[in-house]
Amino acid sequence: MLENIPYHVAIIMDGNGRWAVERGLPRAEGHKAGVSNLESIIIAFRNQGVKYLTFYTFSTENWLRPEEEVRALIQLLADSLKANISSLVAEGIRLNHLGRRDRLPSDLIKTLDSTIKATNKNTSITVSIAFDYGGRDEIIYSIQQLASQGADLLNLSEEQISDNLFTNNIPDPDLIIRTGGDMRLSNFLIWQSAYSEFYATDTLWPDFNPEDVNKALEEYSHRERRFGKI
Repeated sequence: MLENIPYHVAIIMDGNGRWAVERGLPRAEGHKAGVSNLESIIIAFRNQGVKYLTFYTFSTENWLRPEEEVRALIQLLADSLKANISSLVAEGIRLNHLGRRDRLPSDLIKTLDSTIKATNKNTSITVSIAFDYGGRDEIIYSIQQLASQGADLLNLSEEQISDNLFTNNIPDPDLIIRTGGDMRLSNFLIWQSAYSEFYATDTLWPDFNPEDVNKALEEYSHRERRFGKI
């Protein structure tokens, strides 16, 4: 096992659509391949000692995609949770959801809640699914929560905002990985990633494998994190 393992890794899973197009397949097939890739990646990170893993699966901006693709993504998440709940429990994986709930179909919310409840006592790794999630939206949500609590908005602390984010029960990410070659955060964990290390790879998400996991962790192990200090 590598030394200096990140406690929390967050992943921007980019490249599903391009993976499908390269193979002459509908984009939906790329998303299916991406979901099929999750379990082996979760196990690979868990086996290296990572305790928190977050996947950026559907952003607040993804609602602007074609309606058919949006419906397919929602159904894909619901079907995946139903099909894998037993293996999540068996592997000791605790599921968490980050993001808005008010725009999600009631059937998906029911499936999310039942899966979260079934895995609540698992301790090997906590996997957060960021679905209908946006970093700016999350910050606005936090301030709205504080306002509803009667907080002094002119004298807010970082701790107050952090405590009212969707991620209030998990640590900030140590490492953010982006597949697919692009070099941007795309509105993902923008508050929490202030001092995260960033790792990008050209590998498209459906092709990202345990060997790629080891490469990312190996790179991280050589980083020196100073958090603004010398």
